[in-house]
Amino acid sequence: MLLSINSDTRTVYKFLLRYSLWKSFEHPGDTFLPGAELGRNVKTGESFVLTSWNSNSDPSVGDFTFGVSKTKPPEVSIWINGSKVLWRSGPWAKIKFTGIPDMDPNYGSPSNLVEEAEEGTIRLRFNWDYNNSAVGIIFITSTGVLTLEAKEIDKGNDWYTDWVAPATRCDVYGVCGPFGVCNESVSPICKCLKGFEPKSFEEWSKGNWTGGCLRRNQLSCDKNTTGLASQRGKNDGFWKIGNVKLPELYEYEIDYSDKESCQNWCLNNCSCIAYAYVEGIGCLVWYKGLIDISPYDAEDLFLRLADAEIDGGAGHKVKKIIISLATLSTVGTIAVIVLCLQRRRDRKKGNTMETTEHIDFGTILHVTNNFSPTNKLGQGGFGSVYKGKCPDGREIAVKKLSSSSGQGTEEFKNELILISKLQHRNLVRLLGYCIEKEEKLLVYEFMQNKSLDNFIFDPRGREQLNWGTRVNIILGVARGLLYLHRDSSSRVIHRDLKASNILLDEKMNPKISDFGLARIFEGTLDLANTQGVVGTLGYMSPEYAMGGVFSEKSDVFSFGVLILEIVSGKKNSNFHYYEKPLSLIAHVSSSYNIFLECRCLIFKM
Repeated sequence: MLLSINSDTRTVYKFLLRYSLWKSFEHPGDTFLPGAELGRNVKTGESFVLTSWNSNSDPSVGDFTFGVSKTKPPEVSIWINGSKVLWRSGPWAKIKFTGIPDMDPNYGSPSNLVEEAEEGTIRLRFNWDYNNSAVGIIFITSTGVLTLEAKEIDKGNDWYTDWVAPATRCDVYGVCGPFGVCNESVSPICKCLKGFEPKSFEEWSKGNWTGGCLRRNQLSCDKNTTGLASQRGKNDGFWKIGNVKLPELYEYEIDYSDKESCQNWCLNNCSCIAYAYVEGIGCLVWYKGLIDISPYDAEDLFLRLADAEIDGGAGHKVKKIIISLATLSTVGTIAVIVLCLQRRRDRKKGNTMETTEHIDFGTILHVTNNFSPTNKLGQGGFGSVYKGKCPDGREIAVKKLSSSSGQGTEEFKNELILISKLQHRNLVRLLGYCIEKEEKLLVYEFMQNKSLDNFIFDPRGREQLNWGTRVNIILGVARGLLYLHRDSSSRVIHRDLKASNILLDEKMNPKISDFGLARIFEGTLDLANTQGVVGTLGYMSPEYAMGGVFSEKSDVFSFGVLILEIVSGKKNSNFHYYEKPLSLIAHVSSSYNIFLECRCLIFKM
């Protein structure tokens, strides 16, 4: 074909090959395609960012950009109008961004950050096939939401949303202001760090937390004009804040290569108000207000506090109790020590109810309008569920267990302890609990589209479920089950997986709920036996229904029934075929056998 091109055209063609006038990957628009790179060149000042559309129908330049920050170590951020931070990932730690809990280093990630010192470039690369089974694209919406959409390879199904940011109010930068901590699982979501109090109690009470918090007690460093930590009298100390998203405005101290030297440097320099030693990074220190802190399974932050605040800590009180009881009998002293150690161990493991917020009964009555019938979302075998609206505008779902339900105190505690330790995007999140006399209440995140059975078993609801949505729901439930069975800290068997226990958020993403009947498998145990068979008929595996034997396969059987219901739109427990009662499973099995027989006849012909 090149032979037919005249000399002038060939000259232009060679020019275009040699001198690229424009490269699409250097001007990515609003979409981060596989194989592309974002980043910046420190030497030239060039930057490559995603830029949102003005609206869904207007592709002109919008208000939001996404790219790599100028900080060291770098992080990725979403900015409003190019300067104001909307969301940030936390610093890059060689294999992950510390503030994105979904970036599990044990699994493939769709992104990787590469720093090239000689060229002066920092590049965020997006891989083609990030988990060996799906491909994805990242784009920023006109409203500033960074979205990762994925598609299963060679399966021809629709694209599904795999991850978004910001996903919650606590993901939004600075919502609680300086020295505030944002926790979506409690109400109100903002609290001051230990040793601090709201800058404005009036604004705080109105739900405006952006002003942040101020210290209650002056640091000894602030009283010292030399700039060095005092060597006499009471000195400042450090308070450990475990498992949090590290705040912004950090600085990297390259000369301090271990945790002890990092701590000593910060302790001996009054300008240092906090430090963290992060694997893959090293020593990070803070000199300004700590902004954008949230509880994640992430890093430990050490905050400088006045001696008065350290003395008031729980650890100091335990020491005082032990010392004051030294004159008691040996048995009594040992009992106190054992009790303290047990409580501390439980807190670390998350095995006490202190890991979940206790909510006042009067507050729940207020937000649910005294459990008004108009607030009722539904009713199950264990009681009713009511919608509530908190003073800060957040919507919640309150599960009110009936006194006549099969779920007693033990089941209640079981669900509370279990779900408070489980964190996955396809599991419903427990926000709090309440025990008031005979009342037992669980407070969950509100799911706008209620439960799956409201869609698949309702003729009008089924019309909203296209095949892409159905596949996305099936895959989401599968991810939740995989986490329960294999990836959580404990192997959990749900034992009551069914359509009414699959809740749907505003984007129709599924979340497994109702862990009252769940059991934990210890060690390498593969099978368990129970005298009391619980669950829902039609979803129980035969070995469990008849012999009480359950395992991970019990949940897989229930999942299979659920898939059949999602695909067919028919309920297994009351399926009828030609006016004859027949289970959906039996009908599918019979249909499959007929298909095999027909195929054999065709081959014989």
